[in-house]
Amino acid sequence: MLEALVFDFDGVILDTETPLFEAWARLYREYGHVLPIEKWAANVGGYAYDVFDPYVELEQRTGRSLDREALKMLRRQWYLGALSRQGMAQGLPKLLDAARNRGWKLGVASSSDREWVHGHLRRLELADRFDAVACGDEVERVKPDPAVYHLCLRRLGVESCATAAFEDSPRGTAAARAANIYCLAVPNPVTRAMDLSGAHWLVPSLDAYPPEQFLDEVAARHALSL
Repeated sequence: MLEALVFDFDGVILDTETPLFEAWARLYREYGHVLPIEKWAANVGGYAYDVFDPYVELEQRTGRSLDREALKMLRRQWYLGALSRQGMAQGLPKLLDAARNRGWKLGVASSSDREWVHGHLRRLELADRFDAVACGDEVERVKPDPAVYHLCLRRLGVESCATAAFEDSPRGTAAARAANIYCLAVPNPVTRAMDLSGAHWLVPSLDAYPPEQFLDEVAARHALSL
């Protein structure tokens, strides 16, 4: 039986990924270039620019070295401005309420660092809605490694077989599956075109179904996966 739900943060609880891509795309346009979303999306679910480095790509396209610090400040200004207007995922509060009414525990497992995750949870008034939060700067390896999920499960005091995870990227789904957790993929505009076949169930959004019906279906599918 299900005892806990664990949510990825970036892209699931808060769509930080679309504003970040749009800020980078705007920066590329300033130099007369287009940033393909397919290239950018390779970084989603991980940490920093460990797969695709947009600075290196832009320098290669322009054929010259660029002031990376100045670019970072400008891109960050655009990004944080857009992010400050971004609210939590539609349907999340009702889903959390429905899960809590069932006695299920709630957790967050993110590759982002504690300052980022906890800061936004406080801004969104969600800090007291979760029983445990595990972040990327608390483990040696981030997603697709399952370490952050293992940490979250220990803090929740539940087994992987009694948990369902909500992810939005291939790296995230791989991490959940590697931790032996039933995984739902909930894509955002950046990850919608990515291969999310690693998830057990692909759903369009957290508010695609009425909360109780949604959780009934999650529980039923989870039971069949055991």
